[in-house]
Amino acid sequence: MMPIKTFVSERRAANLLAQIRWRDGVYCPRCRAESVIRYGSYRVFQRYLCKNCDRTFNDQTSTVFEHSSVALRKWFLAVYTYIRFNTSLRQLDVEIDVSYKTIYRRVQRFLRALDAPRPQLEGPVEIDELYVKAGLKGRERDGRSRSRGLSTRGRGTYHDDKPPVFILVDRGSGDRYVIPAKSADESTIRLLLADRQQESLTVYTDGFRAYEPLEKDDTFEREYVVHGDGEYVDGDVHVNTCESHASLTRRWLSPHRGVSKDRLTPYLRAFQLRCEVFRKPGEKALETILETAL
Repeated sequence: MMPIKTFVSERRAANLLAQIRWRDGVYCPRCRAESVIRYGSYRVFQRYLCKNCDRTFNDQTSTVFEHSSVALRKWFLAVYTYIRFNTSLRQLDVEIDVSYKTIYRRVQRFLRALDAPRPQLEGPVEIDELYVKAGLKGRERDGRSRSRGLSTRGRGTYHDDKPPVFILVDRGSGDRYVIPAKSADESTIRLLLADRQQESLTVYTDGFRAYEPLEKDDTFEREYVVHGDGEYVDGDVHVNTCESHASLTRRWLSPHRGVSKDRLTPYLRAFQLRCEVFRKPGEKALETILETAL
């Protein structure tokens, strides 16, 4: 169920922000000192005084929600519906009665605050890649007209406006990761598989030749299927989970009508967060979303 009470009460939203923001104790966001005392209030937010640097701050200071005249409860509703339901920014400006430019800037600020996924692979691991048509969306002042990506088929690179996005599925832990890259080559693949808990990692791939060097490395045990020969499953060897997750990734990007390749990473981090809160109830999902960005 959606946390409706938080979305209609500014004080509830402020209390939730304080609870999550100071979950490890109150500290000064400027000097990081913990010698802090309560110092009145700012609207519905608690105000504090740092006895170390003698500066004041409140619960919103140095967060993605500071310096905004829009109610905090509206921003909570915006980030919740964006992550939970993949609501387009054009729809959000109607729902919370805020201009599109304001919504866009604040949501982009929220996305930039999301941490990059850090795979800790237990194994065995499926790995596959998809290619996203992402060019230079938008028009720079006094610049060339925008390009939303090439229409060429097949594999591509970041510089060709068709960056690869790797999908990693850790069968041991059940975690799934969506990580964009500049190109799909051996060095990128080795970097993605570097953080592992075992010396020898079993890797399931398709027949893409960039994975072939893993067979000559004792730290990997590569097993693969060749889709070009009509082979998709051989016992436990397949990348079907990756392909299923790739289809969800494309669906996530679809409502945004072409994502600039320069902003592809934040959008995919939002998708990673959406998968994390997918099965959580509304209140817990909102808390997880805020914890990730604060």
